[in-house]
Amino acid sequence: MKRIESTSNALVKHWKKLVLTRKERDKSKEFLVEGFHLVEEALKTKDVVLTIMKREDVELPLHWELDNIVVNEITKAVAKEISETEQSQGVYAHCRQTEYEEEIQANWTKFLFVDAVQDPGNVGTMIRTADAAGMDAVIIGKGAADPYSPKTVRSAQGSNFHIPIIRGDLNDWIQKAKDNDIQVIGTSLEESVDYKAPKTNGKFALIVGNEGSGMSPELLKQTDVNVRIPIYGKAESLNVAVATGILLYAYSEEN
Repeated sequence: MKRIESTSNALVKHWKKLVLTRKERDKSKEFLVEGFHLVEEALKTKDVVLTIMKREDVELPLHWELDNIVVNEITKAVAKEISETEQSQGVYAHCRQTEYEEEIQANWTKFLFVDAVQDPGNVGTMIRTADAAGMDAVIIGKGAADPYSPKTVRSAQGSNFHIPIIRGDLNDWIQKAKDNDIQVIGTSLEESVDYKAPKTNGKFALIVGNEGSGMSPELLKQTDVNVRIPIYGKAESLNVAVATGILLYAYSEEN
């Protein structure tokens, strides 16, 4: 076990940048997770964890399989540099973002497309919900929160390691879906049908839009059908992550 004491250490500086900046995460294709639960979920996924870091006063669980994984003991000062939470548990994992070959992508038939949803908590909850509902992948479009930011990862509660997450142009992904006879379902209050109307046979791409403005008009023009969820009470609208959960389960049940 290596011990790192200086906050000026090159690795510490890199870890801190992974926590603070999307630019560093995008450039390196890496990210940091914090806390026992998220580190344990990371360890369950092959070839994702690059390094484990533990604060000097913390003991790692004996059941964790750490063969061939470098463990760094860090001082409280170093831990403070890379902690994103107020009450840190003092354990972290430096992880790589998983990339997926086109041959693997060709087998996917159930998608969540995220169009410019900006709140990290919403995006993380949607990733977690897509995981629970059995989606094949989540596609994050332009203008959406970074799926690998600390707040998003924390909200996803480990689902970043369970379900493929890809950042891409939703126009391209809509075309891919149509080329593979996958129904593209948009969400809109106008020119839409009740969400129970579409029949998917377990093959669909659901697009959900920005918290305030909804889906972009450009994408709405490309859908096969647009749906709405009725509001029975006095609320003006549903939270986008809640609406996503209702719709994913409604269409997944037909599989």
